[in-house]
Amino acid sequence: MDRYPFLSDEWVAAARQIREEFGALEEGIPSNIRMNQVINEVPFGTGTINAHLDTTSGSLEMDIGHLERADVTVTLDYDTAKAVFVDGTVSAAMSAFMAGKVRVQGEMAKLLAALQQLAPPDGTAATAVQQRIREITA
Repeated sequence: MDRYPFLSDEWVAAARQIREEFGALEEGIPSNIRMNQVINEVPFGTGTINAHLDTTSGSLEMDIGHLERADVTVTLDYDTAKAVFVDGTVSAAMSAFMAGKVRVQGEMAKLLAALQQLAPPDGTAATAVQQRIREITA
């Protein structure tokens, strides 16, 4: 199986294909959030990627670019973003936040609720989609 750097063009395309394969299996996410992300210290390209996460459709959609009306904007480093969005390690986000490596603008309570629902605290109870995403990530 091919593996790609997190958030590279190839990774985004492969992750989108995985989500399309699983379709309705990922629906039913209880928390609605529209989150823009500014991910810095990216080891390729310009060093910064603007991305977003949107759960308002009932499934988790993550893509490149920013949403016009986001509930929250999170600025974080690449390694923390990968730990949260690929590994499901919410504790990595909390540790980085406490160390001042994560900045949040907007609805902090909505962000915390979404993080708790989108990723199990220990990262072990991955869904089939999460597992496949992990497998394609270098």
